[in-house]
Amino acid sequence: MTTDADQNDAARLAPEADAAPLPAPEQEPPLSPGFTDDYLLYLLAAASARASAEFHTLVAAHGLRVPEWRILACLASREGLKVTELAHQTLFDQPRLTKTLNVMERAGLVLRRSDPSDRRLALVSLTPEGRARVEPLLSLARGHEAQVLSRFPAADRRRLKAFLVALAR
Repeated sequence: MTTDADQNDAARLAPEADAAPLPAPEQEPPLSPGFTDDYLLYLLAAASARASAEFHTLVAAHGLRVPEWRILACLASREGLKVTELAHQTLFDQPRLTKTLNVMERAGLVLRRSDPSDRRLALVSLTPEGRARVEPLLSLARGHEAQVLSRFPAADRRRLKAFLVALAR
């Protein structure tokens, strides 16, 4: 059932046959540069978020969450990392890392054992299953990195990575 209000709304929204065309909207002047337009930390975060989002879809397609991927990727080339070192490498605080390691250990992806030189410390390593899960993603990650960097000349790629390494240390 159509009400009078519905008909009024329809009539109000319908174009009138003999109505004059609306004037083109005025072009708004470009926004003045905002703080974040050239703020380094924002630009780094925005670039990371954009490039990471593309790769994170591949991580999810391989049945992993991003924190698990980071842990596996760090352990792929550094066997037997202390939990504190792994927290630093993955950019996680230690409680979050410990919680994720618990899940990964139950899934058979990582193994924790006592450090022989200090039994109070735990060393984290990949299991064969963890290595099998991360290996295909490592090559996909390098391919994704190459795609992200492909918009720059080779010399700029090397400089960009060198600058980022210097900032990260």
